[in-house]
Amino acid sequence: MTATALNRLKRRLPERIAQVRGDRSQRQFARELGVFQQNVNRYESGTTPHTDFLITLALKESISVDWLLLGKGKMRRSNR
Repeated sequence: MTATALNRLKRRLPERIAQVRGDRSQRQFARELGVFQQNVNRYESGTTPHTDFLITLALKESISVDWLLLGKGKMRRSNR
């Protein structure tokens, strides 16, 4: 993977996090995930999220990690 392709993927991550948040405020979303609102704001502004945040987001919101990080597949994981 080229550096350009990697940067393109990284630029889309904040958009996908905001998409998962939906109509909820950053404060409400952060509370539901057990993180600070400032972290959600930073991640939606382009700061690379911590792994713990990404895992928590994927598990609590039933989000596909492939979709979240790479934009591949469906947003929601199927319940198995």
